[in-house]
Amino acid sequence: MITRRGFLRLIGGSFLSMVSLGAYAVGIEPMLLTHVKRYSLTPPHWPAGLKLRVVALADIHACRPWMTPERIASLAAEANALKPDVIVMLGDFPAGTRLVSDWVDASEWAPALSGLKAPLGVWSILGNHDWWEDRAAQAAGAGPTISRKALEAVGIPVLENDVVRLEKDGHGFWLAGLADQLALRPGQAWGRTGFKGLDDLDGTLAKVSDGAPVILLAHEPDIFPKVPSRVSLTLSGHTHGGQVRLFGYSPVVPSRFGNRYAYGHVVEQDRNLIVSGGLGFSIMPVRFGMRPEILQIDLG
Repeated sequence: MITRRGFLRLIGGSFLSMVSLGAYAVGIEPMLLTHVKRYSLTPPHWPAGLKLRVVALADIHACRPWMTPERIASLAAEANALKPDVIVMLGDFPAGTRLVSDWVDASEWAPALSGLKAPLGVWSILGNHDWWEDRAAQAAGAGPTISRKALEAVGIPVLENDVVRLEKDGHGFWLAGLADQLALRPGQAWGRTGFKGLDDLDGTLAKVSDGAPVILLAHEPDIFPKVPSRVSLTLSGHTHGGQVRLFGYSPVVPSRFGNRYAYGHVVEQDRNLIVSGGLGFSIMPVRFGMRPEILQIDLG
């Protein structure tokens, strides 16, 4: 039989454990444990002799105190230190949570990213929050968004249903960037009863004019079942790995496919998808079992 003193010790220990766990999930893992997640693969139809290092940053979600301009600049320096051939950013630059001490405007976070450097350039797509946090774009049902203008102002091109052909060591490849699949929110004021995407997968890939391999940038991974085998690799963010992930399972994933595309390297029918766990967070400022990450992907 448990004594009163034993019961109080149990309650006290449980309370301290919960406080410690909360402090870890809110302050330590999301703020102090950023790491580099490395992948190495040779996708089907990848040309022999093309060795390519891609570094990807996803879901920055700038805000104070979690993702300050100073921290963003530090992440840019970490990305540069990986000596990438090309750097890609997978969208969602504004804060994804209201639980902040202060907002970080695009005039702050974009210059913090301007230090990113790679021989084949720095390229970006946009995510849902780049659209959702822009009231003018929501009302107009079209861009350019604040995020796009801010990125382009610091010399970072944004691909929305567009492609660019790059070359390394005599081998060409394409970056194809989709517009966001959840860009326009429902709302009576805007005459929309559901989410409306602006993505055009077929139209985007139609701009690829030769047989060189294609790397597709798509903020939400839910497009992957529609991606043809013509695409060597799809890179996505958005899910944050569920933010809480235990034993390879995330209880909550912002995807209609649940854990199927929650995180990591997915291979389906010889098609490759890598979903980043991202750097910031959405809704709740919590990460547990899903450290913030920069992707390093070595192809070839």
